[in-house]
Amino acid sequence: MAMLLLATHVAGQAPRPNVILCMADDLGWGCVGYNGNAVIKTPHLDTMSREGVRFDRFYAAAPVCSPTRASCLNGRHPYRTGVFFANTGILRPEEITLAEVLKQQGYTTGHFGKWHLGTFTNDEPDANRGGGKHPELLNPPGLHGFDTYFSTESKVPTWDPMLIPKKLKKPESRKFGWNYIKDAADAEHYGTFYWTPAGKALDNLKGDDSRVIMDRAIPFIENAAKNKQPFFAVIWFHAPHLPCVAGPEYAEMYKDQDFKMQQYAGCITALDDQMGRLRAKLKELGINDNTLLFFTSDNGPENGTPGDAGPYRARKRSLYEGGVRVPGLMTWPNGVKQPMVTEAPVVTSDYLPTVVDVLGIKLPAHAVDGTSILPLLRGEDFQRPAPIGFASKGQIAMIGHTYKLYSNGKNPELYDMESDSFEKNNVAEAHPEVVQKLQAQFGVWYNSCKESFEGGEYGAASREKVPQQWPSATKQKKKTGN
Repeated sequence: MAMLLLATHVAGQAPRPNVILCMADDLGWGCVGYNGNAVIKTPHLDTMSREGVRFDRFYAAAPVCSPTRASCLNGRHPYRTGVFFANTGILRPEEITLAEVLKQQGYTTGHFGKWHLGTFTNDEPDANRGGGKHPELLNPPGLHGFDTYFSTESKVPTWDPMLIPKKLKKPESRKFGWNYIKDAADAEHYGTFYWTPAGKALDNLKGDDSRVIMDRAIPFIENAAKNKQPFFAVIWFHAPHLPCVAGPEYAEMYKDQDFKMQQYAGCITALDDQMGRLRAKLKELGINDNTLLFFTSDNGPENGTPGDAGPYRARKRSLYEGGVRVPGLMTWPNGVKQPMVTEAPVVTSDYLPTVVDVLGIKLPAHAVDGTSILPLLRGEDFQRPAPIGFASKGQIAMIGHTYKLYSNGKNPELYDMESDSFEKNNVAEAHPEVVQKLQAQFGVWYNSCKESFEGGEYGAASREKVPQQWPSATKQKKKTGN
């Protein structure tokens, strides 16, 4: 656990707000009703969009899972800590997380759902990377400031998360999903476990996976409220990541759709129900007004699914807008009195600096890529100090308020985000000076990330614990991220 030297909360100030970071997995910008989806029912998220802050340009820090999750916790681009892609690297122990920052301010902290930033066991096979072949990857949430957790290393089915049918008529269904299992005798274990600080979780693992997760998060919140203790909860759902399985009541809601949409839309509506349950509980406990509640997705929709990136170009694994522009919502009645819709570019790396700013404490003493959006939430003039930098699998992007630079190792592309957010017209030749400026800014930022990765802040020994090569700047062969 990293050591922190931060100012403590001053007695007499306004009550410290609770903080909840909720995130779906592979939920595209257009997979929600409030962004125009006419099939998938998301009434609770739609209500949240009307009552709180709707970020129309909210970005995941990466186009795949693990890197974005790292950025949510430390406010840094994932290349700084070596989480270059899904199933790659770990959130290194030296990284200072929001959980650690808030613990020092007297918060209780919990992680619930998908972790994907390291493994939970070296004693038995588990999920994608657990099982002892790579002991250096052992890295549960407890090493990063979380008092408690109920978490998986990676994906699970979205209904009956521990089970997979023994026999499937279509082999490809083992990847996409299946009709819910009516008889447990026809199933076997999926191969991914839920873990707690005490070891495996064995009870209450049937039915909707989003509900299984929320069944652990809500008692944590209730206990904190009972003890009048501020809390930090990270609730990272698995839906709608493959394999998608809708429970009977949710499949019935979409009986007029084809098989894939039944399963896909069903698990999203089930997730939406749990967001509604969470919001209702916060109000019941009398803590809703003093809670910063965020909701987003870790990247765009998976290929081969009914997932919808809206009008935006490409999908998961791409740094075009469809891969990284995702749903973004926030409620905080004490801090944002009136509903707000903003097109200011905001990214998952902004969580940590924003919460630190709300508390009036100092940022960790190392490079932070995010920026506080507190001025934006207050209705003040908000300009990012620099464009948002992106790097993933040979792709790079630099996104400012007006222009976006994109390259996959070929000629640079430039798009005007104000008039062409769908990235149809490359205007690089018309604005060579903008391309040159953004390329220069990218180079400075990218070299800064490399310096961090190589130990510039913590020493080379931290990197040597999980040996990795700095990614090539050229196009690389893609691999699936989960």
